[in-house]
Amino acid sequence: MYLAPIVLFAYKRLEHTKSTINSLLLCDEAINSSIFIYSDAAKSKFDEIEVSNVRNYLKTVNGFKEVTIIYREVNFGLSANIIDALNQTFLHFNYAIILEDDIIVGPYFLKYMNLALSKYEHNNDVWHISGWNYPIINNDYKFNSYFLQVSNCWGWGTWSDRWKHFKKCPLELMNNCNKKNIDRFNIDKTNPNFWQQIKYNHFGKINTWAIFWYATIFEHNGLCLNPTMTHTVNIGNDGSGENCDNNDIYKSNYCNNFQPNFPIDLSIEQVYFEQIKKFYTKNKISLFTRIKNRIISNLKFSK
Repeated sequence: MYLAPIVLFAYKRLEHTKSTINSLLLCDEAINSSIFIYSDAAKSKFDEIEVSNVRNYLKTVNGFKEVTIIYREVNFGLSANIIDALNQTFLHFNYAIILEDDIIVGPYFLKYMNLALSKYEHNNDVWHISGWNYPIINNDYKFNSYFLQVSNCWGWGTWSDRWKHFKKCPLELMNNCNKKNIDRFNIDKTNPNFWQQIKYNHFGKINTWAIFWYATIFEHNGLCLNPTMTHTVNIGNDGSGENCDNNDIYKSNYCNNFQPNFPIDLSIEQVYFEQIKKFYTKNKISLFTRIKNRIISNLKFSK
């Protein structure tokens, strides 16, 4: 089986970066996988020491088939860094696994990702493979992954022929989406923060990318594969990240065993979809606080 390249984004969080890489090395597939690490340059002089510490550590990374480090000479910021890097990656590879420096993966993450990327490579209904799952459980479900239309980007993968459709055009989305589609985009109105992110990007209050990948998938009626038990945990919700605050409502339990058992039907799994709607409804206040804090943080930085 062809193993997908791993694309990792690092900035100034040394301990987070170490944890991410160390967790990847616990996957059996790591030794035969190539990793490309994009190290963004310091945003200001106050970040230079921390960025330098991360870069010094990256020079010591081994245990993969090949380690390639791309040092940005100027600060791209997370959104531009990811978009540019994936555009470059998919000039050379058919599919890839993408991680940020605050994602710890479980021991079966690379196995799951590579099997799924290989299985659905030629099925254009599937656009996205997520390594993370919501903190929900359905003991009656017989497969160990399911389909949604919502993409989650805490350890994920996709293919070059899907990514080429990616667009970050908030005004175009705002002009073309009607209320019915906006409600669907917001998971049947249970998470209005999704559409709010589109608007906040347009007005310059935040600068993100993942919501536009979801919008691209949504526009093309694509499907996203989620594991029933998560293969990743986001440790950046400690307030250290560029677009994260201290929030553990997304905490899930790791998958402690994995055998391929992908769903047969290429359709949204309604039982999980309803559980996710309940999750967003239950945590609506926490989610509102999360995005509000992100906006406040961005406004402070812009002053």
